[in-house]
Amino acid sequence: MEISPWVILFASIFTNNMILSNFLGMCSFIAVSREIPTAFGLGQAVTIVLAITSIFNYLLYHYVLLPLGLEYLRFIVFIICIAASVQLLEMIIERFLPNLYYALGIFLPLITVNCAIFGVSLFMIIREYSFLQSLAFAVGSGIGWTLAIVALAGIRQKLKNAPIPKGLEGPGITLIITGLMAIAFIGFSGIVQIQ
Repeated sequence: MEISPWVILFASIFTNNMILSNFLGMCSFIAVSREIPTAFGLGQAVTIVLAITSIFNYLLYHYVLLPLGLEYLRFIVFIICIAASVQLLEMIIERFLPNLYYALGIFLPLITVNCAIFGVSLFMIIREYSFLQSLAFAVGSGIGWTLAIVALAGIRQKLKNAPIPKGLEGPGITLIITGLMAIAFIGFSGIVQIQ
């Protein structure tokens, strides 16, 4: 039985959240989650890159690499496609949203090495998703990643004036919050699970 793209979309947002279930993309997740607008901007950029790269990577894999017997080159091809998409998005953001561009700083080009984006491309191949399933998985993963980083940014903003023990300030409390968020998202796992 083939899984509906809608089920995959919902599951990739909540029950199989890329950051809270697989812990992929933690570097920028922790570093850029200090303020909600910046976190939301990065989340949108990640979602756009996920959608674009999943389309191109799916087409390249199924219509170029497989027919030519070159599927062993998928890692290299996927990384090149991701890098090109991020470069294009970076130029667009710099041109039209300069405030977001400067707020994201080095983390915008680092989307290229965000393992969540590479993970989505690999999961769609490993799970043998169709084109629509792959697109739903990519968009859902981006939305889920955005939801998680914005939630973390909101919590971190509330904690700015909270009495946190000295040893837990910074990354320590951020990792604890991320763990608690992951536990909360596990509550959705009874609804639907994709593999």
